[in-house]
Amino acid sequence: MINTKAKTDSNTGFSSNPSSYGGRFINKDGTANIEKRGISFLNRISWYHMMLNMSGWKFIAVLFTFYAGINFIFASLYYIIGLEYLDGVGNIGSEWAKFGKAYFFSAQTFTTVGYGHISPNGFFTSALAATEALTGLLSFAIATGLFYGRFSRPKAFLRFSQNALIAPYKNINALMVRLAPFKNTNLIDAEARMTMGMSVNENGIMVTKFYTLNLELQKINSLTLSWTLVHPIDENSPFYGFTENDFAGAEGEIIVYIKAFDDLFSSTVATTTSYLFDEIVYGAKFEIMYNENDDNTTTVLHLDKINKFNKMELNKY
Repeated sequence: MINTKAKTDSNTGFSSNPSSYGGRFINKDGTANIEKRGISFLNRISWYHMMLNMSGWKFIAVLFTFYAGINFIFASLYYIIGLEYLDGVGNIGSEWAKFGKAYFFSAQTFTTVGYGHISPNGFFTSALAATEALTGLLSFAIATGLFYGRFSRPKAFLRFSQNALIAPYKNINALMVRLAPFKNTNLIDAEARMTMGMSVNENGIMVTKFYTLNLELQKINSLTLSWTLVHPIDENSPFYGFTENDFAGAEGEIIVYIKAFDDLFSSTVATTTSYLFDEIVYGAKFEIMYNENDDNTTTVLHLDKINKFNKMELNKY
C-alpha cells in the first residue's frame, strides 16, 4: 500500500499508462527508454546528435568506414572510365594492382594531398577528380566540426552508485543514492531532484503514479567530493511503512535528475539516471569514499568505492 499522505506529481512528462513503457522510464545512462515509430528512420534520427553522443571508438570507426568507402566508390569510377586516363599509372599486369593505383590516387585527391605521381588526363577523369576534391573538402569540414563539437561540448562527468540503498538515518530510515564527479571539472550550485514512479491498483486498474521524493539537501554550493542524496522516509514519504517484501513485490522506479554549473564553460550541465526497485538494497549504508592523504594536506576521493556499502539493521518505527 502506498502512503496516502504522499502527494502525487503530474509534471514528470511521463504517461500514467504503464503499458506505454517497457522495463523502465529512464535508462541507467540517462537516456529515455522510448522507441519512436510511425515515420521513416531518416526523419526520426538527428545525425548530428547521434554523432556527438556515440562512444569514441564508434565515432572513429564511422569516420574510417566513410573514408574507406568513399575512396572505394571514386576508385571504382576511375577504373570504369579507364586507367589509361590516369597518367603515371604505368603498365602493370594485375587488375588488382591497377585498382590499387586508382584507390590511392582517389585518397590523394580526396585529401587534396596531390603527390603528383599520378594525374588525371581527359575531361571525364578531370571532372571526377574535381568533384572528389570538393567532396573531400566538405567532408573534412564536417568531420572537423564534429570533432570540435565532441571535444568542446559541456558535459556533467558524474558517476552514480549502481544501487540505491534503504539505510538508517537519524531516528528513521532513508532512501540514499550516491554520486561523485570523476573528471577534473569544477561544478558549483549543484541541484538534485528525485521522482518515484510506481504501478498501483486504482479501482481495479493498474496505473502509474509519480511522487516527488523530498531530499534532505536539494542544493549544494560546490560538488567536489561525493554527494549522497537522502530522502527521509517519514510520514510524508510514499515509502512510509514499506517493507523489504513490498519493494520486492512492487514495480517501480526512482528517477534522479542532477543539474550543476560548470564554471569553466560558464554553462549549466545536467544528467539523469534511474533505479528500479530490484536495484534498491534494503538495509545497508554507504562506506565513506574519501580520506586525507598521508601528510594530511590533500583529500583523496576513492572513486572505486562509490558503490561500496555495508549491510546493517534499519531503525524500527
